[in-house]
Amino acid sequence: MATNVKNTDTAPRNTAKIIHSRIAGGGERLWRFADFNGLPPDAVAQALSRLARQGFVQRFSKGVYYRSRPTAFGPSQPNRSHVQALLHRDGVFPAGVSAANLLGFTTQNPGRAEVATNRSSLSRLIVGKKTVVHTRRPEAWRGLSPEDAAFLDFLRNRGAASDLPPAQTVSRLIAMAREQGRLDRLLRVADSEPPRVRAMLGAIAEQIGKSPGTLQRLRHSLNPLSRFEFGILAALTHAGAWQSKERRRREAL
Repeated sequence: MATNVKNTDTAPRNTAKIIHSRIAGGGERLWRFADFNGLPPDAVAQALSRLARQGFVQRFSKGVYYRSRPTAFGPSQPNRSHVQALLHRDGVFPAGVSAANLLGFTTQNPGRAEVATNRSSLSRLIVGKKTVVHTRRPEAWRGLSPEDAAFLDFLRNRGAASDLPPAQTVSRLIAMAREQGRLDRLLRVADSEPPRVRAMLGAIAEQIGKSPGTLQRLRHSLNPLSRFEFGILAALTHAGAWQSKERRRREAL
């Protein structure tokens, strides 16, 4: 019985030492409970809370702690790349103007950040009280990079946040779709996207010169009687063939 009590008493202390050592050796970064998988969850929570009270780490948000470094202006703050990495691990992606900015379609910095997630809600402690949150994105987004998810979001919004003229917007979009197999990755998750996004992906795929089989699979996923609003992306060469309302209307005149 005494042995059991001793093990129970020492487990939290051992966990605290392990956590302290990992954080001390990890440099400036954000830490979450998930970074300490394999350790007792309750002991991890207690250890991080204690380290925050001691000033060894700062509590960034619920379940998230930050290890700063000293600077001439005081303790450092989490940089944008750290926060973006944290959000990406949690399935949070740029959306709206934020997505267009990431992809280089605009230089605007939105007054209110905009994000998308496959969750039904997000903690405001992490994304901020004023952030616009679009929920219930497809689970397939979790396997995408921030840039790939931003590309799909840009299509969902019909390119509305682009500061470029339609022809330049399409030219940049096509160039990005060619990069490092991006279009192939997006086509693998196309079934989880709304029909208008599948139609836009089809127009992009045809303009790039994808195989007839690839185009046929996309085309069969669409109702042939439907018409989709492409916005400025109606400037895609094959938008009309992919049921763009704007191009069909223009071609009918």
